[in-house]
Amino acid sequence: MTEPTAAAPPTFKQIGEALALVEDPEIHVSVADLGLVYGASIEPGREGDGSKVRVRMSLTSPACPYAPMLLGMVHGAVARLPGVRSVNVDLTFDPLWDPRAMASDEAKDRLGIF
Repeated sequence: MTEPTAAAPPTFKQIGEALALVEDPEIHVSVADLGLVYGASIEPGREGDGSKVRVRMSLTSPACPYAPMLLGMVHGAVARLPGVRSVNVDLTFDPLWDPRAMASDEAKDRLGIF
């Protein structure tokens, strides 16, 4: 009998696609389109072990009342990907989020930023 093989590590594309489904609960635009995700890293596990994924992101405001919910949603979206063993979501405000420079054109249009 052969041992089951672990899923391959997630790709950055898979992580991005998962995060594109996570919407800010207040303004209903994805964290990816808002430019709140600053990056991700993937540390592959040993054979038969899942990967560790670290997501670096910000919030629309340091006083965001939905911060715990949003961070949990990001964590859950990445944790559900095949091949992920653990997820850390690192919150940063460096640089401060600026929708004029960081949001996608679609998000700017939805937010009324020209």
